[in-house]
Amino acid sequence: MTETAEGTPLWEPSEEFKDNARISDYMGWLKAEKDLSFGDYNELWEWSVTDLEGFWASIWEYCDIKASKPYEKVRGKRGMRGTEWFPGAELNYAEHVLRHAADRPDGPAVLHQSEGRSLGEVSWGELQERTAALAAGLREMGVGRGDRVAAYLPNVPEAVIALLACASIGAVWSSCSPDFGVGSVVDRMEQIEPKVLIAVDGYRYGGEDYDRIEVVARLQLEIPTLRKTIVLPYLSEVPDTSPLENVVMWDDLLAGHEGAELTFEQVPFDHPLWVLYSSGTTGLPKAIVHSHGGILIEHLKKAVLHIDLGPDDRFFWFTTTGWMMWNLVVAGLLTGSTVLLYDGNPGYPDMNVLWEFAEKTGMTCFGTSASYITACMKADIEPGKDFDLSSLESIGSTGSPLPPEGFEWAYEHVKEDLWLFSTSGGTDMCTAFVGGVPLLPVRAGELQARSLGAKVEAFDEEGNPQIDEVGELVITEPMPSMPIYFWNDEEGERYRESYFDAYPGVWRHGDWIKIKENGACVIYGRSDSTINRGGIRMGTSEIYSAVDKVEEVADSLVVDVPRDGGSSFMPLFVVLQEGVDLDDDLKSRIESSIKENTSPRHVPNEIFAVPEIPKTLNGKKLEVPVKKILSGMPPEEAASKESLSNPESLDRFVELAEKI
Repeated sequence: MTETAEGTPLWEPSEEFKDNARISDYMGWLKAEKDLSFGDYNELWEWSVTDLEGFWASIWEYCDIKASKPYEKVRGKRGMRGTEWFPGAELNYAEHVLRHAADRPDGPAVLHQSEGRSLGEVSWGELQERTAALAAGLREMGVGRGDRVAAYLPNVPEAVIALLACASIGAVWSSCSPDFGVGSVVDRMEQIEPKVLIAVDGYRYGGEDYDRIEVVARLQLEIPTLRKTIVLPYLSEVPDTSPLENVVMWDDLLAGHEGAELTFEQVPFDHPLWVLYSSGTTGLPKAIVHSHGGILIEHLKKAVLHIDLGPDDRFFWFTTTGWMMWNLVVAGLLTGSTVLLYDGNPGYPDMNVLWEFAEKTGMTCFGTSASYITACMKADIEPGKDFDLSSLESIGSTGSPLPPEGFEWAYEHVKEDLWLFSTSGGTDMCTAFVGGVPLLPVRAGELQARSLGAKVEAFDEEGNPQIDEVGELVITEPMPSMPIYFWNDEEGERYRESYFDAYPGVWRHGDWIKIKENGACVIYGRSDSTINRGGIRMGTSEIYSAVDKVEEVADSLVVDVPRDGGSSFMPLFVVLQEGVDLDDDLKSRIESSIKENTSPRHVPNEIFAVPEIPKTLNGKKLEVPVKKILSGMPPEEAASKESLSNPESLDRFVELAEKI
């Protein structure tokens, strides 16, 4: 594979592709209905972040949002914190999903597969019927408007049904995936005091079975507000629920309410829809509350205009129910798309499993993470040769910055005519701030543009916006999907500290970004883990990209540890491919790659081999906690082990801290 520099053009949308894009139809609609003309995407974006009322009102109208009570105005109370969106409106998120059931009750709403289930289908009619039955069952348990329902479920259709049932009755949804341990779930769910828990008996991952009945029993003990537990048999057809109390089986509950009429509780625009959580690496996870209306209008904008979804699409993103991308997958249903769910290890039995799934489902959009694309690249697979991907039109990548070689691999080994969009956002707003636009070219290492309605800027240390310079990613105008509040943060102090401490009245997200003159963006990783060596700031993603070029390295983590006198020590930790030793030759090649691809100043002081890189439950590298441990902080203060997918991985860093 040839070396591809950042910014190298890789794909240009054809005129037909652009004409068929839904954003083109939207721009035509703006011209015909609102007498608004824009010469290109950048002009459209500028209008969307300048005339907030006009833009968001147009999304409401264009995406045909239905409200039982109309809104009085687009914004009532103003300000970055606490903007009141669409006051007076009453609506329901689930109603907007299930309106598609009337058009094609027999069409596929969900295609799903897991390590324990072969490919299956849920039609739109079935989705509606099962949602109605579960909603009736929840009501019978005393769940109503504003009550919380906690889910401990994998990425399966039942999770989608449960979310829609909660939303339909105005209850508040919150989920964790079953690979979360007891402490992680309790840290999250206990905060919101749920009435009902919906849980699986276990799950299969990487060919191994994991029983979760004892975990569910612990959850019942440690979350005292639970009145009832609904158990979904997943690992076993007839699970042993004897350790549990107040249990009803999923199938029995739905059968007992078969034929129930589906009604939709009409709630205010800012009524809570769900609670998502921060990673919780250094303290109790933030319980982030999003609204029915804010998520509805933002996800319609995102799915329709930026992912280009419609009724003919089959939309997939590899995720679990513990990551905001799962909520975005459900948003595919808002557009009438068929959503595709896969539960299991994406590398089991080998790295081809998801590409085979793409072929079998006729997938049109393959959403994944940058680390997955890098893993496919290192595994030397060739999906484009081995599978029929004729339906595939786009690949989306998120989770961390996708390096230029990841872009190059997709075009060489997946498909030449492919819209590859890298995207970046956050759980905090449950959307992307920068990402895909089907009208624009794809260039290696770049995110195509800032999202409509998202006034993203790169601030210097004094708070001045800048172009073609790396700065803090900030948002300077409010968005409807901003959290309405954090749970149990009555004064809003934790909310303020999380986003508005650095620049008063401006949302600081915590990423380094460069916004180029043409509107394209590059993300360089978290700003609190950026490495400054000799006055040159470098995002960790750039260093990882350089290290990834060395085939023997499977994963890596780099930090810069301050020392007395203003100096610092920069160690690099590498996980090596099986059977590889970290000898002087390999160290030299790693150092050379960093020197050539980043800067000589960012060559590490020392390189250490470690068995694993510590990661959050959502797969993010723990750079800051590792830095704290190496600075002498006790590990239990640096990171909550319950927030890690591999807590034992920290042990090696504690050992190294003593040496370093």
